[in-house]
Amino acid sequence: MSNSDAVVHFAAETHVDRSIVDADSFISTDVYGTYLLLEASRSAGIKKFVHISTDEVYGEAPGRPSLEDDALYPKSPYAASKAGADRLAFSYFTTYDVPVVISRCANNYGPYQYPEKLIPFFLTNAIEDKPLPAYGSGKNTRTWIHALDHASAIDLLLHSDGKANGKAYNISSREEFSVLEIADIILDAVKKPKSLIKFVKDRPGHVVRHAVNPKKMEDDFGWKAGIKFSDGIRDTIKWYIDNKDWWKKIKDKQKEFEDFRQKWYEKR
Repeated sequence: MSNSDAVVHFAAETHVDRSIVDADSFISTDVYGTYLLLEASRSAGIKKFVHISTDEVYGEAPGRPSLEDDALYPKSPYAASKAGADRLAFSYFTTYDVPVVISRCANNYGPYQYPEKLIPFFLTNAIEDKPLPAYGSGKNTRTWIHALDHASAIDLLLHSDGKANGKAYNISSREEFSVLEIADIILDAVKKPKSLIKFVKDRPGHVVRHAVNPKKMEDDFGWKAGIKFSDGIRDTIKWYIDNKDWWKKIKDKQKEFEDFRQKWYEKR
């Protein structure tokens, strides 16, 4: 890092389901990996360290979208590993004056998303006439944001002056949907029957509602998500329809993907 000006730390194990069956890799990558980058940044005198956290660190939204100063109550090993990394990054700001800024973003979607994530998983399964496994009642809700809107917020944090250092910022579109609503949108778009929705046993520690309030980001930077979900999901669905070779290569030819899918979903 000696010739670098800034670090944007996206690297992480990210899939909640996988963290439930293999917490070790999440702790190693998300916590210890963050420590390694913070140490290297401290040594190199990095001028900005943008740490990509997640809305998962809050746990349940307490009757309203979570605020940056709410307590952290992560409910999965993934969420806990990100909360640990989030607080470790803050400690490097307070202890070593590393210019850390923390972002906590809602669920991302868009082209090129790995097909085990909810939207591409449901979408590619629907295209292939495979079941869409919905946990429990399917009424758990998340706020969704297009990856390009997330990127625009990160760009602002990366180029912010010192006023943002040591602070956390929620990033959200304020557009919230349940798993069943997402499934319905996808099935309607690809003209497939609702009978493809398959209710499965709920996962342990499943958060009922993730939602964050982005007002601080809006007030400090004048940022707002610019892509409406109705537009973004339409374009995302078209991308996956037009780029079957990309995701089929992953789903059909990567044994690891198929092994996890069968182990996790088909035995529920």
